[in-house]
Amino acid sequence: MDRTYKRFTESFTNAVRHPVRTLRGLTGSKETFWALKDVNFEVERGEVLGIIGRNGAGKSTLLKILSRITYPTEGEIVMRGRVGSLLEVGTGFHPELTGRENIYFNGAILGMKKREIEDKFEEIVKFSGVEKFLDTPVKRYSSGMNVRLAFSVAAHLDPEILLVDEVLAVGDAEFQKKCLGKMGEVASEGRTVIFVSHNMGAVKALCSRGVVLDEGTIRVVGDPDTTIDQYLNKIHREIYNVPLSDRRRDKPVSLRAKILNLEIVSEKTRVIDALDGTKPFEIHLTIQAFKQVRLAVQIEIRNDSRTIILCSSELQQNKTFEFKPGIYKIICLLRPSLLASGEYRITCGLAVGPHEWIDYVVDAHQFSIKELDIYHNGFSLSQRDAVFHVNHSWEVQRGV
Repeated sequence: MDRTYKRFTESFTNAVRHPVRTLRGLTGSKETFWALKDVNFEVERGEVLGIIGRNGAGKSTLLKILSRITYPTEGEIVMRGRVGSLLEVGTGFHPELTGRENIYFNGAILGMKKREIEDKFEEIVKFSGVEKFLDTPVKRYSSGMNVRLAFSVAAHLDPEILLVDEVLAVGDAEFQKKCLGKMGEVASEGRTVIFVSHNMGAVKALCSRGVVLDEGTIRVVGDPDTTIDQYLNKIHREIYNVPLSDRRRDKPVSLRAKILNLEIVSEKTRVIDALDGTKPFEIHLTIQAFKQVRLAVQIEIRNDSRTIILCSSELQQNKTFEFKPGIYKIICLLRPSLLASGEYRITCGLAVGPHEWIDYVVDAHQFSIKELDIYHNGFSLSQRDAVFHVNHSWEVQRGV
């Protein structure tokens, strides 16, 4: 259904300038696009529900409908309790007002009463970390300071239902950690939280249940581990069906060199399925140099939670290799690492300096580690126990 509203003067001008196009628009059929279709779920009081999915899956639209910013074309939403939304952090900030004034102004927009704001004012300011600039107009704030203050106001709402849309992606690492802690505090108080995020670690840490949205419909509902695994596995199946050299568009600068392929080899055999973590293995990187260039190669290995657990880079050793035009194979040998069983992903890149990448491929390869029983006691060590396992021993000495 077309619900685009225009002024009469705009419609009249378009009709005069483009009569044929206007006539087609009036008589031709229009395709209907459903941002959400047949979405049906319940959230219990005190539950923290995580919603994940790729961009365009309908996550933000769902939160806008729940927060009554957008009304559904059909169907209904029933919510019991006061609703607070952290959808657009910073909405309602006035650049000419000071940070102090914007706390009251923004708090009122978010539905807080003046008495509530006064009671929480010191807590909001302390959380934001902008005490020294509280009486400075926010137009003089950096973007990071702006986000800090905006999130601090929004995070101190006291609704029964809280809707959160990827606000943990803002600010520096320290502030993101504070945001995550605040969200955990809200969840522990028994309030209902619906949390949309691309941060799988945050979803695992905060949520008691997960939902995967894909093309406007619910694909998976279950515990966070199950939903995240199925979501990531689907994405990576789609990615790995495309040749590595075709997974991104070349930037002009990347014409100096390009990554063509990456594979894992163990005991001179290409690893197709699972890798034995107790044995050394090699990462073979095939690259093509288009011009003479000195390059450093970097490889990152991430675990299920997207945490970098290993980074190998010639840049760290201040080492580069000289390449002339042609195709090369670069081999990185990794000794037995005793990685826990589970799924891992490799990101690789080529650089000519510490901050000058000429090619960089996220999730270039996926591999798994077989279940480990390094202590030979029938107990398999997984990523839930630890990322690395070191064969060690204990001894007891009497006395101090």
